Amino acid sequence: MLLCVILASALMFADTRFTRMEPVRAQLSTLVAPIQWLVSLPSDVLNWGSLALSDQRALVDENRRLREQILTLSHRVQRMASLTAENVRLRELLAATRQRDMPYITAELLSLDPDPFTHQMVIDRGRRDGVYVGQPVLDASGLVGQITATSAYSSRVLLLADASHALPVQVNRNGLRFVLQGAGSYDALDVMHVPDTADIREGDLLTTSGLGGRFPPGYPVARVSAVVHDPGQPFARVTAAPVAQLQRSRHFLLLFPPAPPAAPPAAPPEGQLAAPALEAARRVGSAAADEETP
Repeated sequence: MLLCVILASALMFADTRFTRMEPVRAQLSTLVAPIQWLVSLPSDVLNWGSLALSDQRALVDENRRLREQILTLSHRVQRMASLTAENVRLRELLAATRQRDMPYITAELLSLDPDPFTHQMVIDRGRRDGVYVGQPVLDASGLVGQITATSAYSSRVLLLADASHALPVQVNRNGLRFVLQGAGSYDALDVMHVPDTADIREGDLLTTSGLGGRFPPGYPVARVSAVVHDPGQPFARVTAAPVAQLQRSRHFLLLFPPAPPAAPPAAPPEGQLAAPALEAARRVGSAAADEETP
């Protein structure tokens, strides 16, 4: 035990002080992936057993609820079909570009970080599946977080609730843009630097704004839960609750947003030529001078 304690302390010190430990961590994550799958196997077996041993009454009730949900979703789809057609007509009228479907892959939860001061998890997708650092992760309700480290078969996700996580958002009602930061709690997020006169209300939906190019715009992130105005203070204290089920979801979507277009090369200052053009001009001038020389 003493040897394990010394080895663990040495590894933690090396991981803190040296950046070369990142590839080692990725390789160790690849080696530990089968163990993580083995640890999650009992819960999967229990879920399968509970489903197999469910009585007929429970299955009938679940079937009824699913049928009601299908009817509700069908009604929404009918309404969405009308809105989609109207959106297409408006885009054609404005000659706007059509939005493309964003590719994605599914992932499943492997483990949660036991550290109470961090909010991270491990999923069963890695570099072999095209996962990359910074990739957005969603569940059925909204944005969950982003990928921070990858190995061959698994990846680590930093959740919205982590105190070190922040992202640009906008109010869905009026388009005001703010920065949303984790507060170290699964059910509370902080909206930073909100002016006391800003038009933000309790119940407003906060969505990704697309600024920064990491998170695509339009995905739900959180809903404003409280707005506190302090007399004499320039900023209001605004808290929000994430719409994603951070403590309950086991299945996730990993989005592959399109790469931002490359920035055009900067034009040279007025009155100056770029280096190749300047060299070409010098060559032309030299040739003209040689021709004029008897």
